[in-house]
Amino acid sequence: MVAASDPILSLKDTSLRLAGNAGPVDILHGITLDVMSGETVGLVGPSGSGKSSLLMLMGGLETATGGQVRALGQDLTSMNEDQLARFRRDHMGVVFQSFHLIPTMTALENVATPLELAGKPDAFDRAAEELAAVGLAHRADHYPSQLSGGEQQRVALARAAAPRPAILLADEPTGNLDGTNGQAIIEMLFGLRDRHGATLIMVTHAPELARLCDRVVPLRDGRIDETAGLEAAE
Repeated sequence: MVAASDPILSLKDTSLRLAGNAGPVDILHGITLDVMSGETVGLVGPSGSGKSSLLMLMGGLETATGGQVRALGQDLTSMNEDQLARFRRDHMGVVFQSFHLIPTMTALENVATPLELAGKPDAFDRAAEELAAVGLAHRADHYPSQLSGGEQQRVALARAAAPRPAILLADEPTGNLDGTNGQAIIEMLFGLRDRHGATLIMVTHAPELARLCDRVVPLRDGRIDETAGLEAAE
């Protein structure tokens, strides 16, 4: 358990180096950042600044090559892949720009899948509740190919929220959507945060989305840019 005064997510001098065609590439350099429970944080900065890589470290989808990443008091950097997968299943929801829905499953089945994997006996009832919360109760039996981009992202949001995660991570959640659908997703994302009391961390290029966050963390060249502000999202 994490005390109320402790960060729900904490990175200490965290770095990330990946193998490239021309040799190792340093993606993140000495990131130190604390996120408190219930906080909404926007990660902003130009393309290639390391925003998505930082989000992946927070979710244990990438492993830090230096420093430490802690979530809910647990050291993610010491976990193996199976332990990380179980931790994400139990404590995190992740929303990607490209949806990542399972094409052979209906909307309801997609949302129910993480609940079934967690052994929840009411998986389909909770999935139906989350689909209704994002306005898609009438599309529960449709497959991803039968849904618009905006509808697919709403299914992805419902899937991320269904396990009632303590931490909700979103990587450019409006990036593939037009203005109308993007605004709807923003409202739903913050609505899910409020309904479940989750800590929300998102990568965004959209200033209007960054403005809704409690705090904006600008990145540049793999480092937190202390001199930049909200304009870094533009």
